[in-house]
Amino acid sequence: MKISILLPNLSGGGVERIRIVLAHEFVNSGHEVEFVLMQAQGELLKEAHTSFSVVDLATPHARSLPFALVRYLRQHRPDALLAAMWPLTVIAPLAQRLSGHRCKVIVSEHNTLSVQFSDWGQLHRTAMRASMAMGYRLSNHRIGVSQGVIQDISTLSGLRPTAFNVIYNPVPPRTDPLIKVLRDAEELWAGPQGGRIVTVGSMKAQKNHGLLMRAFAQLDRPDARLMFVGDGPRRNGLMALAQNLGIANQVIFAGFHLDPTPFYKTADLFVLSSDYEGFGNVIVEALACGTPVVSTDCPSGPAEILMNGKYGHLVPVREAEKLAKGIEETLQASHDTDALISRAAEFSPSIAAQSYLKFLFDDA
Repeated sequence: MKISILLPNLSGGGVERIRIVLAHEFVNSGHEVEFVLMQAQGELLKEAHTSFSVVDLATPHARSLPFALVRYLRQHRPDALLAAMWPLTVIAPLAQRLSGHRCKVIVSEHNTLSVQFSDWGQLHRTAMRASMAMGYRLSNHRIGVSQGVIQDISTLSGLRPTAFNVIYNPVPPRTDPLIKVLRDAEELWAGPQGGRIVTVGSMKAQKNHGLLMRAFAQLDRPDARLMFVGDGPRRNGLMALAQNLGIANQVIFAGFHLDPTPFYKTADLFVLSSDYEGFGNVIVEALACGTPVVSTDCPSGPAEILMNGKYGHLVPVREAEKLAKGIEETLQASHDTDALISRAAEFSPSIAAQSYLKFLFDDA
């Protein structure tokens, strides 16, 4: 079967990485995969090109996507179309109907959209809800990456929660880093073990890295280090905040890395400070390395991954003092590394891929 995966681009974000992981699993199961991009750009584009066909629709704006996607479907005629992230999730099923080409359409949302677009105004919210009510109904299957995401998009679209299915994000097992790579990470830390705190993710408002920095500044640990692995529009602001808080000599900006495993492996603690998440892949990545986790109890993935605190410490959103307390308590506690690694294994790519394939070919 030919499976087409529709995305805005292949930037280094979580959704894009998830799609590449799934694509490899689909190929391993004997299927053909083609990436269909609004714009062929992003940090993961080169990686995709080495294993899959990539089609550039050259459409920078969503308003021109339906026509480009209709042409693509008529010319390439895939057996299935997977679309992630609104508004692609409502455009894809409409374009499939307009094209006249019969194929399965599965749409998946990876974030709590009501929170993500909360400050876009009432007109935008009304348009989003109307498009979801129509577009979701035209699709064959609707996926949310957590129960919280499903509850959110069910409310927005007016469809019952039973109209959606949960498929947790696939997080591939990490291979042990080379000794040299581990050494490079050690050199970046420039501080002793025992107080190494890492966070991984794009530097954008959703991640609320400023909260983590303010919490870190409250720790009475002059030898502790806080490392940011990732990049984004808020980098300069975070660097300025570190200076203002007087902790610039303890904060490390490591930049974007395709594989952050060496940083998880050499850290004592991973922290997620987000205001909201659809799932939280980085939590699973940290657990897979046996690294303890502290996370804000944000909507909607962390509590599901950590089983309400069984596999990590959950703290309230946007409360620096409680985040600092959670960090300190977790650094002082002992941890069952094997249990953390076993929990991460429950999010294996093969499980997620087979769930998608079941929906794609349930009538085959």
